[in-house]
Amino acid sequence: MPVAVIVGMQWGDEGKGKIIDLLAENADVVARYQGGHNAGHTICFNEKQFVLHLIPSGIFHEDKLCVIGNGVVVDPQALVAEMHQLEETGINLQGRLLISDRANIIMPYHGTSDKGRESESGFQKIGTTGRGIGPSYADKIARAGIRICDLRDEAYLTERLRANHDEKQKILKSLYGTELPGFNSLLDELMSHRETILKYTADTHIFLRDQIAQGKHILCEGAQGTMLDVDHGTYPFVTSSNSTAGGACTGLGIPPTKVDRVLGVIKAYTTRVGEGPFPTELSDADGERLGKVGHEFGATTGRPRRCGWFDAVVARYGVHINGVDALILTKVDVLDGFKTIKVCTGYKYKGKVFPDMPADPGVMANCEPVYAEFDGWSENTVGIQDHDKLPQNAKDYISRLSDLVETPFMMISTGPDREQTIQRESLF
Repeated sequence: MPVAVIVGMQWGDEGKGKIIDLLAENADVVARYQGGHNAGHTICFNEKQFVLHLIPSGIFHEDKLCVIGNGVVVDPQALVAEMHQLEETGINLQGRLLISDRANIIMPYHGTSDKGRESESGFQKIGTTGRGIGPSYADKIARAGIRICDLRDEAYLTERLRANHDEKQKILKSLYGTELPGFNSLLDELMSHRETILKYTADTHIFLRDQIAQGKHILCEGAQGTMLDVDHGTYPFVTSSNSTAGGACTGLGIPPTKVDRVLGVIKAYTTRVGEGPFPTELSDADGERLGKVGHEFGATTGRPRRCGWFDAVVARYGVHINGVDALILTKVDVLDGFKTIKVCTGYKYKGKVFPDMPADPGVMANCEPVYAEFDGWSENTVGIQDHDKLPQNAKDYISRLSDLVETPFMMISTGPDREQTIQRESLF
């Protein structure tokens, strides 16, 4: 069963882009299973930096095949723009990129709805990117979505789009006083990307089934992180899809019985973007330092990320929900120079300590984190490739994290570049 799922263990931004790019060397196919162009995966190599939003992070390996699965919502304009940017840098996409014909399409009215809801005082602000991800998934669940396969039949596409346009026009005008572009304008824009997208469209679940039957290695890539999963995250401050490992099966059409292992990517501290509870958040010099040294700004929006200490409650929850068998620790180097490093081991709320993740957002929003403290290290860990060469206090910290989450670390990242990595175990 040569299928591995890579999942974020916190609120996203754990450094999955680098890790998937690195692990892709040992894979044949890299497949993205959920999310949209609200996610940003940053990849650094050869002293260059690339940010991907829809195309899987294995695309920079010329012999790898990449799949955008049915669980992804696709903005045609964003996808085609990203394809052109890659081609301009010399990346060949022909015969290497497949887009599921079952994936739903993000339309301009989805973005209008997203931004309107976030700005309207009567609605709870979630802190979305405003790119139409949630409204597109809402239409998908309401069976009102337009899919990639609909681009093949212009008459059917026109009929679906006209019905949606008429409905959205009434809703958005009533709720936000917003006028949509005319129907013909929406159709023309969609049709302008039709030919490009259809060249790469396929029934990807059949492709993946055949690849698995041939014994090929499949790397399943998620966006966001466990705590943003629509079912298992800090609801309602979550994304609109299943970013946990189970989403790989539904978002790619891979049976659970074919998944060999699940790997979790987790930061040596914690960050989150947008609204919602964050028990270990720091509003002091330590938090400011984590953000500055860690370059904690959203790859998609540029928004500064909220920073805090490592949360073992979140980490254990992620291990259990995803069935993680090994972890990949990132950004250890950001902790260089801290005299004391803290780790949250539980949440104290109204006299009770919660060692496990509560569903009630009020507990997380108002709890007091229970901390264990560790001695920091003054040595520079950037670029270290040998675990034995880490400072002893860094090794002790990593060992204690592994004990707290009851899961080993197979890889430790000591910088953003591919080479700045300690590998302790192979992927397959």
